[in-house]
Amino acid sequence: MPNDLLNSAKSVILTEAQALTQLAEKLDQSFVDACTLIQKCTGKVILIGMGKSGHIGNKIAATFASTGTPAFAVHPAEAGHGDLGMIEQNDIAICISYSGESDEIMTLVPIIKRLGITIISMTGNKDSSIAKISNVHLDVGVEKEACPHNLAPTSSTTVALAMGDALAVSLLNNKGFSPDDFARSHPSGALGRRLLTFVNSIMKTGNDIPIVNSDTKLLNALIVMSQKALGMVLITDDNALKGIFTDGDLRRVLETHSNIQTLTIGKVMTQNCKSISANKPAMAAVAMMDEFNLNSLPVVDENNQVVGAINTHTLMQAKII
Repeated sequence: MPNDLLNSAKSVILTEAQALTQLAEKLDQSFVDACTLIQKCTGKVILIGMGKSGHIGNKIAATFASTGTPAFAVHPAEAGHGDLGMIEQNDIAICISYSGESDEIMTLVPIIKRLGITIISMTGNKDSSIAKISNVHLDVGVEKEACPHNLAPTSSTTVALAMGDALAVSLLNNKGFSPDDFARSHPSGALGRRLLTFVNSIMKTGNDIPIVNSDTKLLNALIVMSQKALGMVLITDDNALKGIFTDGDLRRVLETHSNIQTLTIGKVMTQNCKSISANKPAMAAVAMMDEFNLNSLPVVDENNQVVGAINTHTLMQAKII
């Protein structure tokens, strides 16, 4: 029994993988034409599909929208009862139907045509009714479904979904859609949070910054470092950054000095330390800390005046890392 289930699962995956490989091999000028039409569209991309094709249309619309191509899905049956009002003349329609004969879609086609809307079809039959009335036809036909009875939409829905992803990502690449652009569409997601969060919104400021002067006794500086709990203390003169002293520096001092009672922090601090501007993305701080193997960073303004401090824990609390 377990082996039968595993063999069945492997067969499904391999069948669908083969269908995807065949899809890639038969892409032609029609795909380029479809991308060109979508890129020139001044309105929205409307995905129309019935049943399983409708579910695929919803996902494709979501992918388009999140990658810089405004889009939404319309249920063809609901469109005939008022939702057609959401479709405007400068939009473009992508009709998805494996048979290419969906009655619900064919009912809408004359109305869509009268609006002057360009139609791209995704069907498994280039000679189907929907394929023939479309401006561009994308072939999403498969040799067989992964269903053993060749009935349940499996390979065909996977191929249609992949075609949608191929359109969205090709357009993304062509228009130079950047990670920052993606983040603006996903401000609540982890990527959006990482890319849209700046140092000035998460850094410790004011009395929370561990700061001492260069002539402060090391032992007193350690008290400040402990109280502020950032694993470091910043050394300044008239608030201008002169150096940093960290937990790691303390270990090295203890290894090399038998008497620390008389040491001042200025004698053992790390001079010319790395720092970051408050208006930099938090991810820039992460990159700098990774590159130089740092656990903490001073934040300075254009005059090298200390305005804040961050460490690994700060970044973790902000869910940047």
